[in-house]
Amino acid sequence: MNFTKMNGLGNDFVVIAGEQQLPADVADLAVRLCNRFFGIGADGLVYILPSEIADFRMRIINSDGSEAEQCGNAIRCVAKYVYDNGLTDKKEITIETLGAGAQKVQLTVDNGEVASVRVDMGEPILNGLQVPTTIDAERVIEHPIEVDGREFRFTAVSMGNPHCVIYVEDAASFDLNTWGPKLETHPLFPRKINVEFVTVNSRTHTDMRVWERGAGPTLACGTGACATVVASVLNGATDRTATVSLKGGDLLIEWNESDNHVYMSGPAAVSYRGSI
Repeated sequence: MNFTKMNGLGNDFVVIAGEQQLPADVADLAVRLCNRFFGIGADGLVYILPSEIADFRMRIINSDGSEAEQCGNAIRCVAKYVYDNGLTDKKEITIETLGAGAQKVQLTVDNGEVASVRVDMGEPILNGLQVPTTIDAERVIEHPIEVDGREFRFTAVSMGNPHCVIYVEDAASFDLNTWGPKLETHPLFPRKINVEFVTVNSRTHTDMRVWERGAGPTLACGTGACATVVASVLNGATDRTATVSLKGGDLLIEWNESDNHVYMSGPAAVSYRGSI
């Protein structure tokens, strides 16, 4: 099987194209290939498949074998892959995702290769039960949550996958490994949750660290960056356009007031190609 190792700001994937559907053993395959010691090593396994409603279809299997509904870094990698490998010559394409339907993608091309990708991530879901959480509220903003005797406050946002955004004094040094897994599996979140720990630096800049559902700590999370800006606007902390600094780099996020859509702009890169 041929693969391309790609990353969006260090959030890395094993990308496979040319198949018509997912293999029956895809969960086990993802666990094996994503293992960083005995496999290729990645945060997830990404398949580029045919679509009946878009130019391409993306399926993401996390490193633990579970499936993600959406991934902002992966969709940028898919967009770069299909253009750079001649699967399309269009600079505006649509990519079907499991959780957010067909999403519009704009490509910036430099010397025949995609240099950056802008994705229409759609409208955020803010209803508590739809995120989903167990909280029956139109919006879940700064809601208390207790873990091992420590209380946090979170804002819930779905970008096709669920997120809880928590503000902390110093996101860069926050203890992800202790609190991330406990919050991910908290009873308030019936389908588990991605957890973003955020420090607001200014009206246009935040630092964010992420514990991803099914993958653990990653260097970047595109949907998490989108959720961070949406939550920060809801909390009056930032403007609608802001830069989110992640461990792997920066993403520019805009929550457009006129159409209520969130737009994400950032790079994608090829690490190497191989076969297994």
